[in-house]
Amino acid sequence: MLSKIHSFGLNGLAGYAVSVEVDVSNGLPAYETVGLPDAAVKESRERVRAALRNAGFEYPAQRITVNLAPANMRKEGPLYDLPIAIGLLCATAQVPREAAQDYLICGELSLDGGIRPVTGVLPMVIAAREMGFQKVILPAENAAEAAFVEGMAVYAAQTLSQLVGSLRGEEALSPVPLQSFEALRRESVYQGDFSEVKGQAAAKRALEIAAAGGHNVIMVGPPGSGKTMLAHNLPSILPELTFDEALEITKIHSVAGQTLLHGGLVTERPFRAPHHSASVPSITGGGRNARPGEISLAHLGVLFLDEMPEFPREILEALRQPLEDGNITVARVNANYTYPAQFMLIGSMNPCPCGNFGSATQECRCTPLQIQRYLNRISGPLLDRIDIQVEVQPITYTQLTQKQQPEESSADIRKRVERAREIQRSRYKQKGIYFNSQLSNRLMNEVCALDAQGSALLRQAFHQLRLSARAHSRILKVARTIADLDGRAQIAATDVAEAIQYRSLDRKYWQV
Repeated sequence: MLSKIHSFGLNGLAGYAVSVEVDVSNGLPAYETVGLPDAAVKESRERVRAALRNAGFEYPAQRITVNLAPANMRKEGPLYDLPIAIGLLCATAQVPREAAQDYLICGELSLDGGIRPVTGVLPMVIAAREMGFQKVILPAENAAEAAFVEGMAVYAAQTLSQLVGSLRGEEALSPVPLQSFEALRRESVYQGDFSEVKGQAAAKRALEIAAAGGHNVIMVGPPGSGKTMLAHNLPSILPELTFDEALEITKIHSVAGQTLLHGGLVTERPFRAPHHSASVPSITGGGRNARPGEISLAHLGVLFLDEMPEFPREILEALRQPLEDGNITVARVNANYTYPAQFMLIGSMNPCPCGNFGSATQECRCTPLQIQRYLNRISGPLLDRIDIQVEVQPITYTQLTQKQQPEESSADIRKRVERAREIQRSRYKQKGIYFNSQLSNRLMNEVCALDAQGSALLRQAFHQLRLSARAHSRILKVARTIADLDGRAQIAATDVAEAIQYRSLDRKYWQV
């Protein structure tokens, strides 16, 4: 007999329907899986056999053929265990065939008949809803992730016996209640606070502008000046996620198998800080199954590269495309996978190997050649894509110990950032972007117009500092953000002047 069960697959973040066809016919006992299965799918034969027997069901001693259609798409992972098992039970009349027709089914089986969680549930469920599916059966641990999708009834199953009993009409599975994003977001708590950072008013101002407009920042300064602490406190002033942004981020984390750490939905902007010993595929994405890398996991959040020159050059140069395009394409022999990568790059570095070049209090022990080689690890094209350059000098003992006015808290800074982001959300509502750093050249002509004084100032800076066209555009974007922070519709000359000063360190250190 033949049975068909609806399931799903993923190509990057794009979901597609998979029909699991199970045929049980007379002949010598055999089991064959066709439809471009990977090793994990082929191994499902042993998991399904053991799970059926240990759950008390009959495993047919006949010829079994499992087809995963469409046959031209690569099927990966153990998520087809459960639909194959249900298909076998339907084909052998242990479960009514019509009982499973209305459901989309995904899940991995353990040998005792338990149902284990799988990755990529959220993008699959969203795509399934768009294709017209209305009911989905998932592992219990994945149900919270899918319960945020409106218009889809989510049923959570913990064991194969429980699911079969429901399909037979013996015990009904209740749909998981629709989850509230606002309630989950209220539980988010940030660990750091800018009030803990002594001094560094210029660096705090730069990070506030970066947070308001989604701009990239590089901080240069000697060891112990507070660069890492500033970066780790940055999430505390980032604006709260909208529901659409949370879904977009969670889809990526779901494919990477990290949503079980977030209670189903990501409610805080990602902050990713990979070590400089990380491999290229772990940063850009790739590996055996072309999973998202750190730059995609930082989508709509922060990618922090501490001691930036210590990262291999191929990793730093690989950042150039996503910094420009907002996505990363992972090319493999059988397919290309495109993942979003619209992140804020925050880099920190010492000005030289010993860290004291340019210091007013410490003597630099490095030769000019050593300094130049160290700085040249950050290439000109990459530096050109960083909107804000800020020098972080060490604070004095008096600043560190003297009791003075309390530092401004992250909550106060965040209010200003939220107001600026709200202006941008309203401005770009119909434009398909979220914040100023995403502005295209066409949109820049609409929203970044300068008055005569601002235009003359930028023209002078362009010629004297020998700026590139990309640097010119990024100065305009930063100036637009500064004006938004002050609540001005028109960019003033003072906004342009402040934006220009954030492009000065390449002349001081890199001598471009």
